[in-house]
Order: sequence, then C-alpha cells, then structure tokens
Amino acid sequence: MSNIVIATRESRLALWQAEHVQALLQERGHAVSLLGMTTRGDQILDKSLSKVGGKGLFVKELELALEEGRADIAVHSLKDVPMDLPAGFVLACVLEREDPRDALVSPKYASLDELPQGAVVGTSSLRRVVLLRALRPDLRIEPLRGNLDTRLRKLDEGQYDAIVLAAAGLKRLGLETRIRVAFDPDTMLPAAGQGALGIEVRADRTELIGLLESLSHRGDWLATAAERAVSRSMGGSCSMPLAAHARWQAGGALRIDAAWGDPDGSAPLVRVHAEAQAADHAEAGALGELAAALLRAAGAR
Repeated sequence: MSNIVIATRESRLALWQAEHVQALLQERGHAVSLLGMTTRGDQILDKSLSKVGGKGLFVKELELALEEGRADIAVHSLKDVPMDLPAGFVLACVLEREDPRDALVSPKYASLDELPQGAVVGTSSLRRVVLLRALRPDLRIEPLRGNLDTRLRKLDEGQYDAIVLAAAGLKRLGLETRIRVAFDPDTMLPAAGQGALGIEVRADRTELIGLLESLSHRGDWLATAAERAVSRSMGGSCSMPLAAHARWQAGGALRIDAAWGDPDGSAPLVRVHAEAQAADHAEAGALGELAAALLRAAGAR
C-alpha cells in the first residue's frame, strides 16, 4: 500500500515507539511517515489521571486522526489503552513485549529496603501506591506526573528520594543504568499490558490489519489479552488500583496473577492467580474473567 502514516504523541518515549514500528514496516518494504501530536494527557500535568478522565486522554486525539484519515495507525503503550475501544476501532496487533516489570530509580538508595523511614517516593499510579504501601507502609508516597524525562528531572532535583517507573520505558530510551532494581513481579505486580506496544487502526481498514499481522507476537498478545480482560471485567481504570500480569508456564498453560488494593488503606491487599490453556483470544479472555471473579470473591470491589 502507499505511505503509511503513524499518529504518535511527541514525548521522547512515544516517538521511540513510533519509530520502532516505522523501522519494522520499512524492513518489510513499506513507506512510513510520522504525524506527531500533543494529547490532553500530555497537557494536563497538575492533576492525577484518575481525576481528569483516565489514560484514554493519551489516545483520543490519535483516534481522531485515524477517523479523519490524517493517519493510518496509532502506536500506543498498551497499558495506556482503554480496555474498551470506541466503536469503529480495533487493536490490529500487539508486538513482542519488553520487560514488563516496575523499576526503582533513586540517586541515593539501591533498593526499596534501603529507603529510610518516611522517605518520599514518587508515583501517580494507584496500583503502585497500594503495592508500595503493602511493602513499606512507612513511606511517604507523593504524586508524580509528566513524561519520563520530566519525572527523572524532578527526582534529580531532589523532590523525591526515589521514584517508580516502568522498566520498559527506561530500557527503550537507553536509560537502564538508572534502574536500581527491577521489582520481581511477585513483589510488585505489573499493570495490564505493561511493557507491550499495541497498534490501533480503524476497523474497516482490513487490508492494513492484514499487513500488520506480521508484526504481532502471538504469545504476548494472548497474555496481554488475559490481563486486559481482568481489568475490563473489574471495570478497571486509572481510578482503580488493579494489577494483572500473565506468564506462560513450562507446560504451555497461561498463568495470570492479579491484585487489588484499597487506595485508602482500609482493606488489605487482595492477590489471586489462575491458570489454564489459552489457545486463542476467547480462552485468554475467559482466564482473565476467572481471575477477576476470584478477586471479587476475595473482597475486591
């Protein structure tokens, strides 16, 4: 097909992601250009996402570009993509996943255990808040918004003793040396879709959807489908402190771990897991729904 236009946010990480997909498509003989855009999520930095409309603020302008024909595809961090896309849009593929773990970044302290009592840790993720509180209830957890470079600058200016970021973003930008420790998923359970890139297109672009199939990583697409089904079933959004992470087991089954916590700290952290064969998206989704049912049975709401 003729030139493929990728709609992308203009942060350094978003541009890396779009350029990564651009290179993959160019390797397959396609002409590809980028359409850089600023989204509402990039503009509103003084409020938490849960109070201003959620992570969908990062994708709405890109979807408008797709709808109007100014762009053909949009590349997203999958964890930023709402669980239910607007009518007329689909995820065409999920690429091979980068490291899904959370990472501790600090100029002074080498681990979470080394942080002194009352240390200030930055994150605006309710999921990270409840998981950090379960590990270190003595810490002072403060909001942290902005793109990755802005967050690192605020840390380096001394506004925080440590911050928690997605390891994937740091690695993609060549900043892995900033990682003091990447948390074991059993300690800090990742968000649904963390570390994965998804490509969104209009549902009527069947030729384009077929073209993008070659970029997809089937195992990671099924794993993230299970994770997103947990969140969808729970009504997950930025206002829900929910974690979900799926991993393939040696025998070929898919195991999913999920966690829910009360942001007010009035209820204990709830963690569950489930395991099943998942040969397609329907089976992966059913596994995610089972994990959500187990969370509700254990007291999540």
